[in-house]
Amino acid sequence: MKRYRAILHLAEKDRASLALNNVNNLLADLGDDLVEAEILANSEGVAALLKASPLGERVEELAARGVRFAVCSRTLRAMGIGEEEVMAVAEVVPTGTGELVKRQSEGWAYVRP
Repeated sequence: MKRYRAILHLAEKDRASLALNNVNNLLADLGDDLVEAEILANSEGVAALLKASPLGERVEELAARGVRFAVCSRTLRAMGIGEEEVMAVAEVVPTGTGELVKRQSEGWAYVRP
């Protein structure tokens, strides 16, 4: 069976709920077992993946379904946010742009909510 891979680029905090909806809809449409999905947050989008985020429960639910979450370390540094403030389900990656380029070079579909 064909497997699908998609990376969603979250760079605006006001689009965080939309990004989570997009991933949820993707999983519902194609099936959890056929989709690898990742949300990469950089710039203002990192706010969605901080422990203080009101979206924490939704992020945790999607992570439990296999969705990967990544946060740009350079953004954290530039905004004065410590890695300890990031949700445990999110991985801090060296750069958001690098993560996007890696995934796209591996054939992942790019989605910008």
